[in-house]
Amino acid sequence: MEMITKMVMERPVVIYSKSSCCMSHTIKTLLCDFGANPAVYELDEISRGREIEQALLRIGCSPAVPAVFIGGELVGGANEVMSLHLSGSLIPMLKRAGALWV
Repeated sequence: MEMITKMVMERPVVIYSKSSCCMSHTIKTLLCDFGANPAVYELDEISRGREIEQALLRIGCSPAVPAVFIGGELVGGANEVMSLHLSGSLIPMLKRAGALWV
């Protein structure tokens, strides 16, 4: 968990993903299209990816990817991010975190 905490504090938006996951791709595209420029960690391509995936499962990310953190806080997976977007809450959240300047 300490490793995840350190990683998510380095950038306003962090996404844990797998390169083969279509939902991860959708969420990355959505946030990038807004201009959020997230830090993306592809768990199937980085060292300690399996360890990070297990830690994400332990903190309640199920499935483990995509796991989205905004402003250092766990937002959740694709369903949670899309719900925030549809309710109009996602962009204000990204602005508060310093990920958007518009």
